[in-house]
Amino acid sequence: MTYKRMRNFLHLIIIAGVFAVSCKGGGKGGTSATTGWNYNDKKWGGFERSPNNNQITGPNLVLVEGGTFAMGATEDDLLYDNNNVQRRITVSSFYMDETEVRNLDYREYVYWLDRVFGTDHPEFVKNAKPDSMCWRRNLAYNEPYVKYYFTHPAYNTYPVVGVNWLQASEYCKWRTDRVNEMILVKEGYLDLNTNQKNEDNFNTEAYAVGLYQGATKKQKEDLNPNGSGKRNINMNDGILLPDYRLPTEAEWEYAALGLRGNMPMPGEEVVTDRRIYPWDGATFRYQRHNKNQGDFMANFMRGRGDYMGVAGALNDNAEITSDVHANFPNDFGLFNMSGNVNEWVLDVYRPMTGADGDDLNTYRGNMFMKPSTEEGLDSMGRIKYVREDDADLTNRRNYRKSYALDYNDGDSSSQVEYQYGVSTLINNKARVYKGGSWRDRGYYLSPGTRRFLNEDQSSDDLGFRCAMIRVGSPDGTMFGGKGFGEMKKTISKNNKARKYK
Repeated sequence: MTYKRMRNFLHLIIIAGVFAVSCKGGGKGGTSATTGWNYNDKKWGGFERSPNNNQITGPNLVLVEGGTFAMGATEDDLLYDNNNVQRRITVSSFYMDETEVRNLDYREYVYWLDRVFGTDHPEFVKNAKPDSMCWRRNLAYNEPYVKYYFTHPAYNTYPVVGVNWLQASEYCKWRTDRVNEMILVKEGYLDLNTNQKNEDNFNTEAYAVGLYQGATKKQKEDLNPNGSGKRNINMNDGILLPDYRLPTEAEWEYAALGLRGNMPMPGEEVVTDRRIYPWDGATFRYQRHNKNQGDFMANFMRGRGDYMGVAGALNDNAEITSDVHANFPNDFGLFNMSGNVNEWVLDVYRPMTGADGDDLNTYRGNMFMKPSTEEGLDSMGRIKYVREDDADLTNRRNYRKSYALDYNDGDSSSQVEYQYGVSTLINNKARVYKGGSWRDRGYYLSPGTRRFLNEDQSSDDLGFRCAMIRVGSPDGTMFGGKGFGEMKKTISKNNKARKYK
């Protein structure tokens, strides 16, 4: 038995004993180690302690174990942009879609919007649809893609394109609610209801605070002596998933590189070499001596006019996009992190953000919000949010401004001034995209390269995938740390994370 397995085995035995002792004479949820009061006991005030549930893994998500890496250029700065200076940062563990969002996935989203809002709010459906005109070129016949790419089942498993950053962000919100609704249905807390209309549709936050009831099948017992006796599931119960969202640039780049594959031995805390691309090596072809030797590792453009090679021996077998599971996955199990389509990330673009950014979860784009004091929900059934008032932040030490999109970007100095349309094409609507695409040369397949586009614009070579924070331990196990404090921990009855597909 290895040391790690022996440690985990002893860990479970010891804390199981501690848990049994702590429950003796207490309520059904145990006893507080600091006050001696019973948990989950209405007679003792009803404070609830949920089991230490591990995070459920949502559909299509892969755990990307976080860590430190050198973010920035891994290829020569051919264009002299100087916009990705190398710096060492740490990224927290998170979940990421195994593949890019497909046409089939996005059509499901548009269909749901039409079913729920189509009669009274057709603008919601119209605003969500991809821009099929993105395929048009003045001197190219691409009308078949305009007509069929998003709609024909032959392209079901190809990445959706023509979606701008705002539309991609809305898709993430919708997906959060649909996945959590599915979980509550399967866990028996909601009846499946396909007759939701307008603002009377399931929203995770609205449900958790009791503003949406829906076809409630059962509720949790409310142990608060002053409560109503029953309550909806909330985030404290460990059943609902955190929000789906676009990955930050740091998360995306870290996940794309997959540097865990460059460790000399599994579990050894060292990465011997950097990577230029998501696969090991400086070439675009598969290097191992087997039947795949010489095959291209990504879908990209080799040179002017060469999108897929010669008939009979097509080098990537895709003149435009390809199936989202095509090509080799990287060492995190993620497909097409280079090539196929570029991908939106969460960040606002600035050339030198990294130089002055935080070295943990670096990100530019924060706009700090709070729930609105207005009662009710918006027209989509969501809780209303407003920006925090800077006047309320004067006594804070960690941040003083609620609008941080252009924080510390040099705009107020005499050296640089971002005047959109005058001295630059950058403003607070410029969003980063990365990865390279079927239209790009190999240079853009390096995860360190970065470009930008306005958040309300789209392209035929730009798609996206979703991400989600990993709550709890970074390595996917129940408990964080190295296990030296077993006597102070309690055990969960659900030590393994469930995965919904």
